[in-house]
Amino acid sequence: MIATNYNPKESEEKWYKYWMDNNLFHSEVDNNREPYCIVIPPPNVTGVLHMGHMLNNTIQDALIRRARLQGKNACWVPGTDHASIATEAKVVAKLQNEGIQKTDLTREEFLKHAWAWTEKHGGIILKQLRSLGASCDWERTAFTMDDSRSESVLKVFVDLYNKGLIYRGVRMVNWDPAALTALSDEEVVYKEEHSKLYYLRYKIEGEDGYAIVATTRPETIMGDTAMCINPNDPKNQHLRGKKVIVPLVNRVIPVIEDEYVDIEFGTGCLKVTPAHDINDYMLGEKYNLPSIDIFNDNGTINEAAGLYVGMDRFKVRELIEKDLQNANLLEKTEAYTNNVGFSERTNVPIEPKLSMQWFLKMEHLAQIALPPVMNDDIRFFPSKFKNTYRHWMENIKDWCISRQLWWGHRIPAWYLPEGGYVVAINEEEAIKLARKKSGNNTLTIEDLHQDEDCLDTWFSSWLWPISLFDGINHPGNPEINYYYPTSALVTGPDIIFFWVARMIMAGYEYEGKMPFKNVYFTGIVRDKLGRKMSKSLGNSPDPLELIEKYGADGVRVGMLLCAPAGGDLLFDESLPEQGRNFTTKMWNAFKLVKSWEVANIEQPAHARLAIEWFSNLMGKTNETLNTLFEQYRISEALMTVYTTFRDEFSSWLLEMIKPAYGHPIDQKTYEQIIGIFEQLLQQLHPFMPFITEEIWQTLRKREEGESIMISLLPQTMAYDEKLLAHFEIVKNIIVSIRNIRKQNNVAFKDSLELKVKQNNRYPEIFASIISKMGNLSTIEIINEAPKGAWSFITDTVEYFIPATGQVNTEEIKVQLEEELNYTRGFLNSVMKKLSNEKFINGAPEQVVANERKKQADAEAKIAAIISQLAELK
Repeated sequence: MIATNYNPKESEEKWYKYWMDNNLFHSEVDNNREPYCIVIPPPNVTGVLHMGHMLNNTIQDALIRRARLQGKNACWVPGTDHASIATEAKVVAKLQNEGIQKTDLTREEFLKHAWAWTEKHGGIILKQLRSLGASCDWERTAFTMDDSRSESVLKVFVDLYNKGLIYRGVRMVNWDPAALTALSDEEVVYKEEHSKLYYLRYKIEGEDGYAIVATTRPETIMGDTAMCINPNDPKNQHLRGKKVIVPLVNRVIPVIEDEYVDIEFGTGCLKVTPAHDINDYMLGEKYNLPSIDIFNDNGTINEAAGLYVGMDRFKVRELIEKDLQNANLLEKTEAYTNNVGFSERTNVPIEPKLSMQWFLKMEHLAQIALPPVMNDDIRFFPSKFKNTYRHWMENIKDWCISRQLWWGHRIPAWYLPEGGYVVAINEEEAIKLARKKSGNNTLTIEDLHQDEDCLDTWFSSWLWPISLFDGINHPGNPEINYYYPTSALVTGPDIIFFWVARMIMAGYEYEGKMPFKNVYFTGIVRDKLGRKMSKSLGNSPDPLELIEKYGADGVRVGMLLCAPAGGDLLFDESLPEQGRNFTTKMWNAFKLVKSWEVANIEQPAHARLAIEWFSNLMGKTNETLNTLFEQYRISEALMTVYTTFRDEFSSWLLEMIKPAYGHPIDQKTYEQIIGIFEQLLQQLHPFMPFITEEIWQTLRKREEGESIMISLLPQTMAYDEKLLAHFEIVKNIIVSIRNIRKQNNVAFKDSLELKVKQNNRYPEIFASIISKMGNLSTIEIINEAPKGAWSFITDTVEYFIPATGQVNTEEIKVQLEEELNYTRGFLNSVMKKLSNEKFINGAPEQVVANERKKQADAEAKIAAIISQLAELK
């Protein structure tokens, strides 16, 4: 017995278990089949499923499932990222709740807590993805800090160091005072902030006057080592060669001159704090200025400042304003809006800080990774992101790859007792290199000290497409040769620099080729007010609750219906509701077909013609889907098959072939409709895996292990465009007959006569369908318009239905005049185009021909309407 209603929860549990039990997600090297591979953007190991994951993974699953249906060897590799800063912060917070400080623990003790946390939380998000229907090859699940990935990371570090691309040095870095680590430029998010501009008085040494400096950061004056003016600034010529005194600090500093200073900003005088501003640092290097670091790592003031020691930087800003005012050293303040850099992970303002760090030279890597994207060897969807990519590559800076953390890949560098260091893959290699470098063969590993820092998380994930197939540890192995380059990457444009660009760099550096052929950029999931969904705003639904309420297929359809590539998705709950309603539509169609009694009788003409039409339509739909998937227009692909099923299959085809009440359907039509239903389910399967499997398994008897997921979609299906065009006319005729019934209160059970005015455009071949769908007793070709009939015009052909009651000629005249006005307006718009020489000379020949056909059709229709109006007078 077929259930009255589709039960998503029951179906989802049943079929996911079936797929897993039959190992249908797993892929092995098979040189007889084309591989289709996607590697998952690894979510944070501590993460849980959010709406962005839902969108991203639904798209990936749709691509993978379609590849399987095309007979490709589809491999979707899942995994998680160790997420250094985020995970360490959560472990530190957990320990603090237990009364334990990170500083009270050794590195080894802390890492035990971190691994315990990871083992407890690490698999949550991957398990949640299963409820979405994600068909990942779970046997291949990887973690950026598992043994294979870790070995790959360390080997790459050593290799790049030996190539001279990794170096260690004191540089100005972005410092996160909350996470107590350096950040790369890409991990800094700039936000507009409403603050103040403080005008400070710097007394000119030996004079009564003051130089006025405008700054947004008065708390850094304790680190000032110079004042700078522009030599071309007429208003500050009196300061040339002078010295000034730092307010409150009373340190005498020189006035230097450099064209870097913006004459228009503030007073044209710039305070120079080399330890706490990247541009000041460059001035300090240029003019050999001393550098005074006044901040502790946590953003409090240190002893070197001499004032406000131990206080938080922002508390100092409040206090110093009052102290400057009391000392008569504050000229004024004014409201000011500026962009302030925040840590992407901890959301606290970063501090520019001089720090000893490890860096990777990027120039060579950028040079090898830019041309493939600009030449479309690697295709971006949408292509607008190529310009973003190019701009970053052409303005690239060296990558600060060290982080002052314990959770992550520890930098494989060991320091020697007498100074210097060696870089090695492990302790054994390190001691060999250390003995060779020092000439001291008695050195032991206890004499060396490994660098305390970890590598940036992205230094492991940039190897992801290679390391998942062990291409670093075992170059040229069968898996890397078969699955690499991968087919597609689905990700957000916000990590185009963090991840996409760097994977391309690593791909060309270590495999000599691209890591993926296509990159599909998803948009941001926003609420219906346009706000980005986030926990803090409380506007983000729980994805698992949505699945519980609407079913996984309903949610997938809801997400994809409004998800253009690179465009933001405006989400509200009407979308998954629409998806759920569509599953109901599919289930009802399935129940209808399975309710028919089948008999060994002759196939009627209307059924044969209906099947012929729909088979041609399926050919066109198949071609459209191939094109849309090739162009990564996933949302449009779903809409194409969605409307084909809802409008053409359910509303037209099933109605055309449906047997009369109490009568059976012929065997041939039934077999054909089952075949068509199967093809539609195949086309829908990438988007709606569960209900399509449920219906497919029940349409016919299946063997154990069979699945729609591995059934084969036809690659190409022939279709006749003319036949499809003719059938659209047939549908218009049927709709017009139905409208006449409705307008004149004629029940469908009452048959009507149809008279067609002689015209070679009438699609007579489909008369049996028109008769059935319109419940017509006869269709007759006539030469003259009959009196006392309802009428309509379709494709310039005039149709008449003898009235079963009184004909309201005035009402018919009003309708005809409305249609006449509309058609004349349409003809005018066509004629404007055809009278435009630019259009005639520049448009493709077929486009111009189409417009001329529109003109001829409109003119014929106008003539027919005028003729009908004349007969009504």
